[in-house]
Amino acid sequence: MRSYRELFRTPEFTPLFATVSLQIAAMTVSGLGLGTLVYDATGSPLLAALSMFGASFAQVVGATMLLSAADRLPPRAAMTGLALIAFLSTAALAIPGVPVWALFAIIFSQGLIGSVGGGVRYGLLSEILPENGYLLGRSVLNMSVGTMQICGFATGGVLVTFLSPRGTLLAGAGLHLTAAAIARFGLTRRAPRAEGRPSITQTWRSNARLWSSVPRRYVYLANWLPNGLIVGCEALFIPYAPHDAGLLLALAAAGMLFGDVMTGRFVSARWRVRLAPYLRLLLATPYLLFALHPPLPLAVAAVMLASIGYSTSLLLQERLMALTPDDLHGQALGLDNSGMITMQGVGALLAGAAAQQTSPATAMALMAGLSVTITLALAPGLRPLPQPPKPTPIPEQATT
Repeated sequence: MRSYRELFRTPEFTPLFATVSLQIAAMTVSGLGLGTLVYDATGSPLLAALSMFGASFAQVVGATMLLSAADRLPPRAAMTGLALIAFLSTAALAIPGVPVWALFAIIFSQGLIGSVGGGVRYGLLSEILPENGYLLGRSVLNMSVGTMQICGFATGGVLVTFLSPRGTLLAGAGLHLTAAAIARFGLTRRAPRAEGRPSITQTWRSNARLWSSVPRRYVYLANWLPNGLIVGCEALFIPYAPHDAGLLLALAAAGMLFGDVMTGRFVSARWRVRLAPYLRLLLATPYLLFALHPPLPLAVAAVMLASIGYSTSLLLQERLMALTPDDLHGQALGLDNSGMITMQGVGALLAGAAAQQTSPATAMALMAGLSVTITLALAPGLRPLPQPPKPTPIPEQATT
């Protein structure tokens, strides 16, 4: 499967694509509204960063308690229910007079419940598409993330300016409700991918099985740590450029979109293997420029260039699928997603704390330097996977 036309003709892919797209748009719009609301109320770069990415910390709790549900719940019911919970919790964030501590309690609850979502979505994708179509389908979903972030941050910036942060949160809640409706009426009913009931014990057992493989551990760490540190840089866009944060976030998403389009659709498998190490470094190196406190046009260019490197996640996920048995696909992808989001929260915390002591620009450069260091340290464990041997042709027997 190599064409977008063939992909969107696959039954159920379009409603899945629409559901995921609306959920990303909802989180983007509401995240900008929430970050602005908290920054206006507290004046703290750290709290503003945590309000946008703080739900990530709950992902690690969900990954250790709830993730077995990704393969053991009916996908349609799970996706619908998760979108409805997101609708209710986002609407609660917009209630006037809610204290900051209560906002963070709701944010933590969102992350805890949402930790199952990545495994449900991407596990369902592996069911809908044939094996040779998964990379293209995942790249399209990643492209949707970039597109919806561009639209969401641009729309969110307008809503925050002309409406209010709380009005922006309500708009995000409405998008979550629409996503729930599409999931319920657009997807077909499917049985769970794995037998048994979700439990903490089963989650631990499967996570231990996934983590026991050294090659998978390298994939997880390479997808979690450098990525999370660079998201920490993005968490400082509001204090770095309060009036242009929406522009920086939107153009970061544009760079990510470009990288996913090129990697998923136009780069051959052979060149993906060759380019992977350089894409991992590209994710962080342009942010080193922030040590010089660049003017806005140069900062925008650095952010766009760096964001192309996010496409390395697509290649790492392809590698993860090759290393994981089918009955663990949902939980493997869910663990990857939860770990990545958790480390994004850690990155936001580290970046916010560094910005409190130095400045947002200096903190971004420090985070980028740490990301480059970790990427180079993990490189030996991410050498190309050996190709399976080609079958030896059986010679034809001579006839007499």
